[in-house]
Amino acid sequence: MRKIIINGANGYVASNFIHELLANNYKVIALVRDSSKYSADERMSDALNKINYEYEDVHNLTVYSYSLLENNFSIPEEQLAEIFSGSVDYYHFAASLKYDLKSKDEIFATNIGGIKNSLKIFSKYSGGNSRFFFVSTAYSCGNIQGEFKETFYDNAEISQFRNYYEQSKRFAENIVKNEMERHNLDAHILRLSQVVGDSKSGITKTDYGIFDFAKRIHGLAYKYPNQKVRVQVDPNSTQNLIPINIVIRYLLRTVEIQNLPVVMNFVAKNSIKNIHLINSLHQFLPIDIIPVETIEKSEMNALERMISVGMSFTGGYIKTNILFETQNLNKIILSDGNDTNEHTIFRMLEFFIDELMDKRKKNVLQTAC
Repeated sequence: MRKIIINGANGYVASNFIHELLANNYKVIALVRDSSKYSADERMSDALNKINYEYEDVHNLTVYSYSLLENNFSIPEEQLAEIFSGSVDYYHFAASLKYDLKSKDEIFATNIGGIKNSLKIFSKYSGGNSRFFFVSTAYSCGNIQGEFKETFYDNAEISQFRNYYEQSKRFAENIVKNEMERHNLDAHILRLSQVVGDSKSGITKTDYGIFDFAKRIHGLAYKYPNQKVRVQVDPNSTQNLIPINIVIRYLLRTVEIQNLPVVMNFVAKNSIKNIHLINSLHQFLPIDIIPVETIEKSEMNALERMISVGMSFTGGYIKTNILFETQNLNKIILSDGNDTNEHTIFRMLEFFIDELMDKRKKNVLQTAC
């Protein structure tokens, strides 16, 4: 079996991937950054425990502390040689998920500097039969018109993207492409759309994207109950939400199959209309959300302005109806019926809101005590 090396290993998708790899008896090397409070081992353990699985049998998991931008990841050369010995599949998950102008330098340092350093280390230490996987985003498409193909696109100015995160991922994809052309690198681009909860169980352990919006609305609904609020959302635009269990199944197939397409869009086959998300929140929260396509800030009341500020990121995705090509994706796996639909997203939102309500009740009890 190949050895699997994963950086940014304690992230939501990466840690779920590691759990599945361990369940299938793969040997996994997890590269995790130490924090000011916790070691790499502690952060990896915490991430696996949060998945809601029993985290016990980890004899095939080795965790190393690393620094993404430092020479040799701040890992001794002899240790790197051992880590990359034999045939390995290397997955570059590490990324800055920030997007705003003030974070531009950090975004580009992490997402561009990080991929360059990963490629440098991989090329230096890995064997000839090893493969490099860059986990990108389906939203490297930017403000594309028409279908987003499973191929490379030229770099573009920021005006062609919704934010610097998207632009940095496009640039990073092309850095990988250049290395493939110059050094015959066996590399693959895996573009993920918005990853959500488990489509079978409804368990949702991410607060990204629509769940960040749900969390903000939840907080305001209980602070200002029974209000009517307008939000600038096109009700008929769509979100591409791919369940975590589907993503992990796709990722596992990339390990299992030797000859893979170079670029694959890991996206849901069915997109979900914004109006369904709004209607679902109506059923869980004491607030009446009214989607409107356009509303000026001068026309908003105080509560609507608070919601608008909280949508600084999600606001860029409220008018999207992006078409994603999946021809390459279909070559490695076919849908099994567990893709996104209105019912599965409803269950995920229900689970997520219930979790928020439980936390709120515990906080109230602790305050009372």
